[in-house]
Amino acid sequence: MIKKKENVERQSAANVGNFDGEVIKNLVLTSAEMGGRLKCFNRIDLPVGSMIKEHAHVDDAEIYYILEGEVTVTDNDETHILHAGDVVFTADGNRHSIKNTGTTPAAFVACIF
Repeated sequence: MIKKKENVERQSAANVGNFDGEVIKNLVLTSAEMGGRLKCFNRIDLPVGSMIKEHAHVDDAEIYYILEGEVTVTDNDETHILHAGDVVFTADGNRHSIKNTGTTPAAFVACIF
């Protein structure tokens, strides 16, 4: 399967649910497109100051692979500043958050399985 950039659905939400500020989800591959092997494979764009609030993973796990910008993540009770090329893995039963604390837009790949 090949999916061109122009066919990637973009969803924007602000200040709802787990989002503080605007969060732009680019649905690179949906669960259906991957035959249910993953829940999501998304590019997330975070404008300066925006965040995905702390949340737990139950019966799944998530990877954040930082593409650009500077973000502050919580990994359970630890806080770290991450940059392009850094990665965080949140296993089942753990919790995390991510906030763009830099001065430029940030982006990362989110993969839930």
